[in-house]
Formats: sequence, C-alpha cells, structure tokens
Amino acid sequence: MGLLTFSINVTLDGCIDHQEGIADGETHAYFTRLMDDCGGILWGRTTYEMMESYWPAVARGDVEAPPAIREWAVKLETKPKYVVSSARKDFPWTNSHHIDGDLRTGVQRLKDATPAGVLLGSGKLATELDRLDLIDEYKLLVHPRIAGHGPTLYQGGLPTTRHLELVSAKPLRNGAVAMHYRRE
Repeated sequence: MGLLTFSINVTLDGCIDHQEGIADGETHAYFTRLMDDCGGILWGRTTYEMMESYWPAVARGDVEAPPAIREWAVKLETKPKYVVSSARKDFPWTNSHHIDGDLRTGVQRLKDATPAGVLLGSGKLATELDRLDLIDEYKLLVHPRIAGHGPTLYQGGLPTTRHLELVSAKPLRNGAVAMHYRRE
C-alpha cells in the first residue's frame, strides 16, 4: 500500500490561493521531484479543471515557458491523474481517471493499488480525506508571504487536532521552506 501525501503551496497565514505562491523554476523543480517520486496524483474537480485548462498547452509547446516549467508540464501529461467529482464524469486529459462512489473506499483502493504513493494537491479534498484519516504525510511549501485572504488551509475544519512529526525542513533560495511532516 502506498502513502497518501498532501502537498500544496501555502502562505504564512494559511492561504492556498495558487496565485499567491512564488511560481519560479525552483518551486516547479521541487514539485517535479515530488511528482517523480509518486505513482499518481489526486485532485478534486476544481483543481483538475484549473490544471487541465493550462498545463496540456504548456506540455505541447503552445505556451512559452522556462525549461523547469515545461519539464513539469511534460511529466504531468504522462502521470496518472485521479479525480474525485460528483458533478463531472468525463475527464479526457491524458491518463486521467475518475474516482466515484464512496470517497473512503475509492481513495483507499487507490492507495492500495499505488505502491509508489499518491500525491494529493487539492485543499478542499484534503480536508475531507483528513476527516477520513486517509492522509499519511504532508509536504507543504510554505511561502514567505502573508496574503490576508483565503481560501485557507483546512478552512472547513477538522474534528480533532492532527499531531505531526517533522521529517525535514528545507529552505529554498527563493525564501520558501519545504516542510515534510508525517502523522504521529
């Protein structure tokens, strides 16, 4: 069974708005390494649609992009992508798969079938999966910014506090810090 690892960009005040992080080559190289180390990516519909609207064009070369960002896009194109959605059933982007039915059962089945682990990249979905005790690790890229607005990490709340063990903390040259935590 593989681990389910929640990874997302977050500001110091907990904002997970994708436009508030530092989007440079170093950040994309970090997420490329995370993607290389996992067997699949898990998103909610909203995140999938945001990614689907941009990254395939970058991978095809239709959008001008620096090498690290293009590398990310090309690898993302081939990586298995799993989507949780009750509103949409068709996911035509290359290697995309729908997880429907019972959330706990579907995600546990995905973890069981993916020994290299699954990288979760959706804030709202993370809250739901954490409520179900399905997240094993957290790899947060904390950006040196205070956004002053939402959406924020775990905005929907959790029934109990999650106690985490620090595995590593690595500062990047751009001022962000890559934090890796494991559930105790």
